[in-house]
Amino acid sequence: MNEQRSVPPQTGVEALDEVLASVAALSDRPLEDHASVFGLAHETLRAALDGPAD
Repeated sequence: MNEQRSVPPQTGVEALDEVLASVAALSDRPLEDHASVFGLAHETLRAALDGPAD
């Protein structure tokens, strides 16, 4: 079977691009790792949306 891997979009924001790449790479990781990757992705994206603390 010839599996094509999708390339995650690039946002130009390094932290977000790293999150997208980590989620895109989940197909290469054991299922047990998925929850922690999604958890970290959620934390990182939430921090980006919240913006810097004043």
